[in-house]
Amino acid sequence: MLSIIQAAGWPIWPLIACSILALALIIERFVSLKTASIAPPKLLDEALAVSRSGVPSGDVITQLEKNSALGEVLASGFRALNANPRCTEADLRASMEGAGRTVAHRLERYLSALATIASAAPLLGLLGTVIGMIEIFGAQAPTGGATMGGANPVQLAHGISVALYNTAFGLIVAIPSLIFWRYFRARVDGYLLTMELASERFVRHLSSLRNR
Repeated sequence: MLSIIQAAGWPIWPLIACSILALALIIERFVSLKTASIAPPKLLDEALAVSRSGVPSGDVITQLEKNSALGEVLASGFRALNANPRCTEADLRASMEGAGRTVAHRLERYLSALATIASAAPLLGLLGTVIGMIEIFGAQAPTGGATMGGANPVQLAHGISVALYNTAFGLIVAIPSLIFWRYFRARVDGYLLTMELASERFVRHLSSLRNR
């Protein structure tokens, strides 16, 4: 591996940095975007059950808020109703939408960085390719003496290796980054849809509590 890096020359170092950063972001997103910490399947039913006869206590609301991202959104509805028992359905919806936007921003964290790496890696590889081609053409320059008009084979080989290694490494970094970015983007969109549907159902439930 070290010999490949040496053969690729200095243009490969930005690509190595991008690959390390992309790997760290992918691991972080896998850990952060677990279903249990975002939208537990039974959480909505549990929140509806504990509030069937009225708004639960503050301790229950706090526990719900700390449960998951969906719990944070549902708890915002409870808190809005606690703060103003006569609040309108529009007020409840606005409160939960505000919490939802905060959660959405947190779920989308680092996705733009991963997308940037997926876009920039091929360009960095292309930069290394161009530098390698420059070295190749430099090797064609006359060197004087017995090699007048001939190519320097060592410099020619180095230029080719710089060009090919950087092109390949740029694609190696970009392709997995793009795949995982699309995967995480779809996963976040699915979570947001789940929370939106749950919030809509929960708003109607809170409205029924308000009318009692």
